[in-house]
Amino acid sequence: MRRRLFLALLGTALASIALVVTLLRTSTQHQVRAFMAQSEPWGLQAAAQALADFYTRQHDWRGVEPLLALPHGRGGSLLLTDPQGRILAPAPYAGHTWSPTQRNLAVPIRVDGRVVGYVLPPADGHAANAGRTLLHNLDQAALLAALLTTLLAAALAWALSRRMTQPIHALTTAARRLAAGDLQARVPETGDAELASLARAFNHMAAALQQAEATRQRLLADIAHELRTPLAVQQAHLEALQDGVYALTPANLAPVVEQNRLLARLIEDLRTLTLMDAGRLPLHLRPLALVPWLQSWVEGLQATAHQHEVRLETHWPADDLWVRADPERLEQILHNLAANALRYTPPGGRIEIGARSQGDRVQVWLRDTGPGLPPGEETRIFERFYRVDKSRARASGGSGLGLSIARGLARAMGGDLTAANHPDGGAQFTLHLPRIPAPDEA
Repeated sequence: MRRRLFLALLGTALASIALVVTLLRTSTQHQVRAFMAQSEPWGLQAAAQALADFYTRQHDWRGVEPLLALPHGRGGSLLLTDPQGRILAPAPYAGHTWSPTQRNLAVPIRVDGRVVGYVLPPADGHAANAGRTLLHNLDQAALLAALLTTLLAAALAWALSRRMTQPIHALTTAARRLAAGDLQARVPETGDAELASLARAFNHMAAALQQAEATRQRLLADIAHELRTPLAVQQAHLEALQDGVYALTPANLAPVVEQNRLLARLIEDLRTLTLMDAGRLPLHLRPLALVPWLQSWVEGLQATAHQHEVRLETHWPADDLWVRADPERLEQILHNLAANALRYTPPGGRIEIGARSQGDRVQVWLRDTGPGLPPGEETRIFERFYRVDKSRARASGGSGLGLSIARGLARAMGGDLTAANHPDGGAQFTLHLPRIPAPDEA
């Protein structure tokens, strides 16, 4: 690529140099010819006018030699040619054709708007030789300038092509390393603004891939760990039943059934996460009067809260608060939040559930009176397989996926899920959903 870029830059420079030299040479010859024609010792313009007057009277060139003779002391005679450049006078040069240098110095003779001949400087005069020498020197100077400019253009083209291709070469090398599995490949963010921006974009991409790979490996390790524990429990109990250590009774089968249920829930949670990541999670959104729906849901939660010796408190507004949501997914979100709150709320504590309007959003909040969240963990708790208290969560059957699923479902419905510590203690989770007008208002 560097060679092609160098040749392209050099070719452009050479074309520009050739054009400039050609235009300069043509302009210089014109100016020299005009100067030589209008200046002494020849006075070609005056001679051309005198010859035009002569041709107007005579209608031919017979007897024109006296007009061509230069004053005494200047030597020689001017040359007269026909329109095609054949010399007509004086006699010693008749029949010859003008040279290129003479053609450049020739002055046309016009009669009634047409060229009837040309007048040229003397063929062997000192001034003519000086003119030819001047034009020759100008040509040499132009060629030398073109050569030096070409060398300079080649050096600049090489330096520029190297400067432009070096970051691209580094980017190509880093991309190959990245494709080969080296996720730590990075490129210097230097060069022009466009190349530096491209390098930053590549580094961001590489960092994102590295983070995604680390997340994938951590996720696989967590999944293997989560699956290994219930499988080990089941295997131990089944081997004990098989060897006759335990009697085949419903009580001895209960741990196997419980671990099987835990496995089924974990697999279902993983399936839900996979569908969310692929953007293929089925949703059935419809207008929903949120407050009546929440009241019905809380009634179904009362029995479970009573078993945990936890009191439920509700705070409902007067408005029904219409939202567009999937009732089944909404129940899944709230079930995960309630299960988490019941898990950390001690006996005798309470869980507060409420709803309110906040601009174009509806907020459903659920607060417990447990120990709250560790400082700085308000965002991490939504990471997959993350637990504030791992041993306690596993003992109660938590997989560490519930809050991650809940936030994913909330965002899939156009909302969000946040967590914070309540000023009066305990953790508070807030579900944000887009509000819509009531159907009769719409």
